[in-house]
Amino acid sequence: MSSADKRSTERDARPANQGSDQGRDQGPRPGRLTAAAAVAGLEALALLAGGLYLLVTTLTGDPGDPTSALMGAVTLIALGLIPFAAARGLLLRRSWSRGPAVITQILALPVAWQLLQADSLMIPAGIVLAVIAVTGLVLLASPTTTEALGIRRPGQDAS
Repeated sequence: MSSADKRSTERDARPANQGSDQGRDQGPRPGRLTAAAAVAGLEALALLAGGLYLLVTTLTGDPGDPTSALMGAVTLIALGLIPFAAARGLLLRRSWSRGPAVITQILALPVAWQLLQADSLMIPAGIVLAVIAVTGLVLLASPTTTEALGIRRPGQDAS
């Protein structure tokens, strides 16, 4: 038997769910996991809305630097796709989705800090963003969430 045939036989002998995120028990989704997905989805919508708003105002208005304004709009839209994918992955219980969701929360904290430093109406927005980011981090670090995603703690047996 050739090595290619052996690999094919070994692959066929494995359970279909081994090595994939789809084989996990699909019982009721924990509320914390759903809430974490909602937080990531909310952030995705905010980034996409901000990017679209900036894009429309750039194209219809008279920006001082159209290239920078357009690049900012495209950047916000592209950044909005990351928490959107993470939210979808969390809802589908994909273990990979926790990483982008955590990174999104961590990146939101310095933005919230900058908003809190402003002497304007941006201070309440900074407070809201900070609360959302910390809430998202707490939800994503919850043992219930990590268990539902099939993420093992260091030293935990694979069973």
